[in-house]
Amino acid sequence: MATRKKILVTGSNGLLGQKITDLARNDPRIELIATSKGPDRHPAKGAGYTYVELDLLAEEHVTQTLQGQRPDVIIHTAAMTNVDACEEFPEQCDEINVHAVKHLADQCDKLGIHLIHLSTDFIFDGTQGPYREDDEPAPLSHYGKSKLTSEKIVQQLRTDWTIIRTILVYGVLDDPSKSNIVLWAKTALEKGDTIRVVDDQWRMPTLAEDLATACLNAALEQVSGIFHVSGADYFSIVDLVREVADFWGLDQALIQPINSKTLNQKASRPSKTGFILEKAKDQLNYTPTPFKTGLELVKAQLASRP
Repeated sequence: MATRKKILVTGSNGLLGQKITDLARNDPRIELIATSKGPDRHPAKGAGYTYVELDLLAEEHVTQTLQGQRPDVIIHTAAMTNVDACEEFPEQCDEINVHAVKHLADQCDKLGIHLIHLSTDFIFDGTQGPYREDDEPAPLSHYGKSKLTSEKIVQQLRTDWTIIRTILVYGVLDDPSKSNIVLWAKTALEKGDTIRVVDDQWRMPTLAEDLATACLNAALEQVSGIFHVSGADYFSIVDLVREVADFWGLDQALIQPINSKTLNQKASRPSKTGFILEKAKDQLNYTPTPFKTGLELVKAQLASRP
């Protein structure tokens, strides 16, 4: 049998990190090292993979871990992604989204590791969406700027690199405290809460399993370059929430459409993003799951959650 590819994942306790673990831990082609800050929160607790506690801000420990493990590929999912928190605490944002990436990239260059870096539609200003990979970035927020800076760091690598940009990831973890737009809307509407939802922003929501598959395909096939990976369904955010309400038979009268400006959020958001997906389909064998099918999977996973 061919040598297994050794893949190290950062942020393995997060939604994407856990979905990558789900897919990779029983794949005979992969030797998986899952890493995250704090103890392993995956329900499999190390079955089919190795877990290493890793604080990406502890540079010496990162260096020692990578030199000890010698992965072929790193899938870097860890980031500070709360857009308003990044605006309010820019130095903290840069520590994890820029400086930690620079250190990882330096180690990848030294050790010949293929770095797969997750990025975002928020590097664009939302005036020309949907976007192709070579469209000009123009971030509106500190979060978007930090992710664009990290992309530029990754693109300087002498070893293989891949940047996978994505949009509004949703899915289910065993941990009920972890949320995303689909779970937030479902939970609030089930409680009978009135929710205010913006009607002037458009996105293509991404099923976490789809994104995990794209990341692993890039790792296994050693595909380099920038790729756009999202769902194929294009919604205003208020219509996305209405789809969630419709799917679970919840009261759409509780959904109050509002303009972004009335929210007074610390960070500006792009109005219309969305991605052209042809490159990912061609080179990563990417097939986006329709949003309704994704909701069916979410429903099944919630039903089986302990």
